[in-house]
Amino acid sequence: MALLFRELSLGHSKRDTTPPPPPIIPPPRPAADNLPSPFGQISINLTDYQLTLTAYEIFVAACRTSSGKPLTFVPNSHSAESLSHHSADSFAYQRSLTYTAASKVKKVFGLKSPGSDGSGQGKPKRPLTVGELMRNQMRVSEAMDSRVRRALLRISAGQTGRRIESMVVPLELLQQLKVSDFVDEQEYDEWQKRTLKVLEAGLILHPRLPLDKSNSAAQRLRQIIHGALDRPIETGRNNESMQVLRSAVKSLANRSPDGSLSDSCHWADGIPLNLRLYETLLQSCFDANDESSIIREFDELMEQIKKTWEILGLNQTLHNLCFTWVLFHQFVATGQMDLELLSAADGQLAEVAKDAKATKDSEYSKILSSTLTSIMGWAEKRLLAYHETFDRTNVETMEGIVSLGVSAAKILVEDISNEYRRRRKTEVNVARERIETYIRSSLRTAFAQASSFHLPLVMEKADSSRRASKNQPNALPLLAIFAKDVGSLAVNEKQVFSPILKRWHPLAAGLAMATLHVCFGNELKQFISGITELTPDAVQVLRAADQLEKDLVQIAVEDSVDSDDGGKAIIREMPPYEAEAVIANLVKIWIETRLDRLKECIDRHLQQELWSPQTNQERCAASAVEILRYVNETLDAFFQLPIPMHPALLPEVINGLDRCLQYYIAKAKSSCGSRNTFLPTMPALTRCTVGSKFQGFGKKRDKFTSSQKRNPQVATNGDNSFGIPQLCVRINTLQWMLGEFDVLEKRIITLLRNSESAHVEDFSNGLAKKFELSPAACLEGIQKLCEAAAYRIVFHDLSHTLWDGLYVGDPSSSRIDPFVEELERNLLFVSDTIHEKVCTRIITEIMRASFDGFLLVLLAGGPSRAFTRKDSQIIEDDFKALKEMFWANGDGLPTELIDKFSTSVRSVLPLFRIETGSIIEQFRHLTLERYKSNARSRLPLPPTSGQWDPSEPNTLLRVLCYRNDEPASKFLKKTYDLPKKL
Repeated sequence: MALLFRELSLGHSKRDTTPPPPPIIPPPRPAADNLPSPFGQISINLTDYQLTLTAYEIFVAACRTSSGKPLTFVPNSHSAESLSHHSADSFAYQRSLTYTAASKVKKVFGLKSPGSDGSGQGKPKRPLTVGELMRNQMRVSEAMDSRVRRALLRISAGQTGRRIESMVVPLELLQQLKVSDFVDEQEYDEWQKRTLKVLEAGLILHPRLPLDKSNSAAQRLRQIIHGALDRPIETGRNNESMQVLRSAVKSLANRSPDGSLSDSCHWADGIPLNLRLYETLLQSCFDANDESSIIREFDELMEQIKKTWEILGLNQTLHNLCFTWVLFHQFVATGQMDLELLSAADGQLAEVAKDAKATKDSEYSKILSSTLTSIMGWAEKRLLAYHETFDRTNVETMEGIVSLGVSAAKILVEDISNEYRRRRKTEVNVARERIETYIRSSLRTAFAQASSFHLPLVMEKADSSRRASKNQPNALPLLAIFAKDVGSLAVNEKQVFSPILKRWHPLAAGLAMATLHVCFGNELKQFISGITELTPDAVQVLRAADQLEKDLVQIAVEDSVDSDDGGKAIIREMPPYEAEAVIANLVKIWIETRLDRLKECIDRHLQQELWSPQTNQERCAASAVEILRYVNETLDAFFQLPIPMHPALLPEVINGLDRCLQYYIAKAKSSCGSRNTFLPTMPALTRCTVGSKFQGFGKKRDKFTSSQKRNPQVATNGDNSFGIPQLCVRINTLQWMLGEFDVLEKRIITLLRNSESAHVEDFSNGLAKKFELSPAACLEGIQKLCEAAAYRIVFHDLSHTLWDGLYVGDPSSSRIDPFVEELERNLLFVSDTIHEKVCTRIITEIMRASFDGFLLVLLAGGPSRAFTRKDSQIIEDDFKALKEMFWANGDGLPTELIDKFSTSVRSVLPLFRIETGSIIEQFRHLTLERYKSNARSRLPLPPTSGQWDPSEPNTLLRVLCYRNDEPASKFLKKTYDLPKKL
């Protein structure tokens, strides 16, 4: 003790000529994101520095008395050599902390110490004692430290053997320290007010045991304290006010739960005062010059700090909780850069978790809940939107924060939540639930921000895309760009965040992909609902969505391949976009719209079509050229659609175009007549009357003179669209279209080959690229039009030379020459007008019509025509002339073709040489045989079949009707009583 007093004599007194330096006021700590202390606010105005000074006083007092050996004060002015005068025990207690072994706690937590990299320069300074270290760490001035130590020495001198827990330290300090111990009266007043506030906080506002409002001691103490705010109280030992103060303080501090007075004093162990003071002490473990580092003397200092537990009413459980908060708070306050602090806080939280399971104290549970809620709240503020907080550069920090947040949540739910206790623990996986919440929330937030605030960037990308592709008028649409950005977000999630989150949730990546899938799906639904027709923009958006969906599903499947259900649950959260189906439906609508426009185009052009042979070099209709041009444009537009299913939808396009072209062909050949349109109605059987006029077929026809012969290039029915020139143009049109189908099909193959969506197998099925209906319609139309044109020429345009002229009256004077001459002129016109590939066909049809007309004149020409056997030579010569015209000395039709179509005529002409009796007998025999009649009954009248043949009864009968001799007349009169006039 003498040594201690000698050391004290080195301290300052009021007689010192040089006043001590002003107190060191530490700079304010960082706001730490405005994190409030979870331990609660003290209900009195005590600043952080005032709490620090109070905590330091408690620390010095606890260390001085806990072992019976005071924490010796050694001023900085003393050299290191002066320490050698101390006793061995004292030196051991005050041993240098600079060279102690590395802290065990720091090893466990992986915390660094300042200067651990060996970068320090110069000679080491004199080793610090524990007292000096703590004073420096808490930024307490030497003068304040000296006052406290002197006061404590005085207290110990007067109360030898009394333990610190039986003292109210602020009260004892008030008793020992006078104005003379301070620089000036103002400093003393501030110290006294602070000390009284501490007493009010510990004994009245936050007592360890609940305090009755009517407690007289509390009322007296409050009056004294509030009175001291106006005028400092006298603190002498025998001073009355001091006696009243001591009495009130002791009465409040020595209360016990049963109402009796105990030896122990409780003045700083009420919540939250004790926790806030202890928090301040723990803060001293961080280096004053590098607040993210634990001092290397941590173990030694912590050993001394723990000696304050008795005064502050703490234990290991509360220490673990406070230390967890301090480590966490320090990590936040120092800029969240030191992962060692974060790891230490997480490790300390594991100890808290053990305590939470073993401790059921309600007060502790409240503090625990408040602390964990604060930690988890701070963590989740970042984790619920971790895309805003973290990236590749600081993702390691995220892992620590996730661990901290999940650990806090597990303790809150599993060890504090009553609801959780009532449920089976197997039903709740707190870690997975929190990670799922973080993933969904953060991705939804990132997605919402991208869709809302990313628009200017998207517009900028779109503008740059337009500038980069001037030849492409349609730049990438915004939603398509957004789909790519979402894909990038997914890849970043998979590569950066999912590996970390997978530690707590095995399906972290799959869950993230499902969340993005749903978010973009909602945007896509709105987009699709606004689509009314297929546009390149719509297709690009849908294709981008389809690709995004494939990417998201692929990541989800890969992530969940090892899960119990193989990822089925995750996939069920990803309802398909069905973008390809939407595209297909839009394409079908587009096809229908195009086809409707094509049909309208056909109708419009057909209404304007004149079928003039002067329209173009092909001498085909201008309407056909326009229609084929529109077909080509439709094919080009179809293959320009950026769709992934050209091969699949191409048959539908071709079939639609095929039907439209078939419609045009049907219109082109309609109303032009046919063979039967121009064939005359077969007249009733009658007996020939030589020299009489043949009066048509129910309608009078005037026989044209040579001056009235019609011009074959002028329509005779009053409708210019159906004349021979127009019919030729129609035939040419169909023939030209027939050739264009091959060109179209080759072009389709080329377009398909250049399509990005085509595959090799798409070219193996040629039928899918062919027109089927319209080429067949063209062939049928050409045949029908050629036949119509031929029979029109023969039976309409040249009826004056055939029906009205050939063999009327005397056959020798009405030969076939006029008909042949006009027919030849028509043939020349047709051959000059018609397409070369159709020329032979139409001339063949004209030949067939001529042969049919020749036979009709001979066998159904009416009563104005009559032939003798001598006329047979004239008839044969005329037919030969008709055939020779078509043969044209070898330049016309082939002989084989002429013979083929002249078979019927050649088989019938010999009948005109045969004697009448032979014809009658042959007729009688064939009729009886065919109609099963007997010789005694009257011969039935054979019907007219129109098929002329020597073995056909009606043909023989008609030869008899036009035979100009008596036997024929008698037979016909007797057998059928045929009239000589119609």
